[in-house]
Amino acid sequence: MAWKILLPQEIMEEGRKLLEDAGHTLIAGRGFETEDVLADMKEHQPDAMIVRITPITREVIESNPNLKVIVRHGAGFDALDVKACHDNGVQALYAPVANSTSVAETALLLILEMSRNVTVLHKTWVQDYYKAKLKVHKTTLNGKTLGIVGCGNIGSRVAKRALGLEMNVLAYDPYLPAERFPDGVEVVRDLDRIFRESDYVSLHAPNTPVTHDMVDMARLKTMKPTAFLINTARGGLVKEDDLYEACKTGVIAGAGLDAIRQEPVDPNNPLLTLDNVIIYPHIGGNTVEAAHRASYFAAMGVQEVYEGKQPTWPINDIDYATAPTYTDVKKPDTKPAGMFDF
Repeated sequence: MAWKILLPQEIMEEGRKLLEDAGHTLIAGRGFETEDVLADMKEHQPDAMIVRITPITREVIESNPNLKVIVRHGAGFDALDVKACHDNGVQALYAPVANSTSVAETALLLILEMSRNVTVLHKTWVQDYYKAKLKVHKTTLNGKTLGIVGCGNIGSRVAKRALGLEMNVLAYDPYLPAERFPDGVEVVRDLDRIFRESDYVSLHAPNTPVTHDMVDMARLKTMKPTAFLINTARGGLVKEDDLYEACKTGVIAGAGLDAIRQEPVDPNNPLLTLDNVIIYPHIGGNTVEAAHRASYFAAMGVQEVYEGKQPTWPINDIDYATAPTYTDVKKPDTKPAGMFDF
């Protein structure tokens, strides 16, 4: 017997076709908020759900004893109560590689925008062309050091692209053996060194008890005053009040953010007032290509569970405080070009 599958947000045609061809019934959700999903759960009692942006709480999961699987449409899953899923026999899946390239490109976009002081340029060049052209501070990426925190599907792609821009790349990921870091990257096992030595620090870690609030004022003060923080991961990694003070007072040069604590953004968020901070509305995984891949992979996950197969991308319970870590290192074989290498 086919399943009823709730879609709180629409998915792309590839995913719909896979599920409809298998005979499943797709139910369009009534809204984006958690309360909307809760109401849909109680009314329709679906067998499965593919969710994109709505936080899914224990109350939602336990409201429907018929629920068998929830798939997160993308890589991040901190808005899904995974423990509640497992406590209630609900399989939790995700699509970790669907939007990795898109998010990596977003991180590079923010790095490039910060390097050229884009916000100030936008505000200046029409009224004062020569000031924007000659006096607004701008830098190149060639020869600069990028520090990556978390070198998984996304961080590794950022590393490879930064190497193509002739940056020096340091990467920290205690859960990854050195052999799995991209060639050309220096593996660093000291997180503080990433912040001390980098011109750009790019965050690509999940929001866990270990990483939550990892970027606070104490850590920001270890950065160069010319350095930038880039966050395309999760807002919970950064203490925003500390980041605001650090950017406002020159502790660091600025920040490029695609993830903040409150989404949608609070119009009164003080970070919005700073010219050296750029904030995107969490668009890293929302290119057309990434959406097509995520929809297909999410639908594939539902169908795998329906057919009794081992799903390709389950969300596993991980105790990050006790998970195995690695201390081995490797250095890049060659050094990227410097300022005066042509």
